[in-house]
Amino acid sequence: MSKSKSAAKRHRQSIKKRIRNRHIRSTVKTAVKEVRTAVSEKNAGEILSNASSVIARAGSKGVLHKKTVARKVSRLAKAVHKASVKK
Repeated sequence: MSKSKSAAKRHRQSIKKRIRNRHIRSTVKTAVKEVRTAVSEKNAGEILSNASSVIARAGSKGVLHKKTVARKVSRLAKAVHKASVKK
């Protein structure tokens, strides 16, 4: 257990932040998975826009680094585009 009041408060804050970050990271993973499974479908573009929004929100909240956000969105967009060109 922490010895000072400030250390105890920081511990409480870190627990709240960890729970929030885990939820956001899980939401991002789910969104990415939905796009990956919908790549071959016609509505993949719509699902991609929803996923990129979720990923960007995670970046703006500081859960993901801004370059990680850009990389994830870019790779998803590339996969959707590649599948649509093959058709």
